[in-house]
Amino acid sequence: MTENRSYLQKYAMHFGTYMGAYWILKFILFPLGFRIPFFSFLFIILTLAVPFIGYHYTKMYRDKICGGSIQFSHAVLFTIFMYMFASLLVAVAHYIYFQFIDHGFIINSYTQLWDELMANTPALIESKEIIKETIDSVRSLNSINITMQLLSWDVFWGSLLAIPTALMVMKRAKPENNEPSQS
Repeated sequence: MTENRSYLQKYAMHFGTYMGAYWILKFILFPLGFRIPFFSFLFIILTLAVPFIGYHYTKMYRDKICGGSIQFSHAVLFTIFMYMFASLLVAVAHYIYFQFIDHGFIINSYTQLWDELMANTPALIESKEIIKETIDSVRSLNSINITMQLLSWDVFWGSLLAIPTALMVMKRAKPENNEPSQS
């Protein structure tokens, strides 16, 4: 069976929606991790699982939609689209969180952690001004700027993950034997 590229966008959106929902559920753990350390650990574990889930979805697309074979370029394109659609979905959740829920909680938590680190580690005092300027510039970002940063970050990493995923998933079609049988 030849590759069916007409379904690429449809199934990239389909699997991207699943991945985006996973990222939203995973993102809920991030701010909770500042209060309950186990949630931070769980967030990291679930984040490390993202490439494996992407591989699974791309392999499923290859086997069920493309008839068991897929070219490298087709697999890369599908994976990039899947991560892009997931990024767009989670960007909505990021915007809602930073616009209506966060009210500076995450940056204040990071500032508090930084202050504790500075008090306990005098060797870092040399970089104190650089970190302070960075924190001040992050404080000046509004929710749409943060959302756009996270969106571009997700698309960038998704594009990078697409290459090894496609290398692992690509599979050539078996040549059909069209020679007439001799009796």
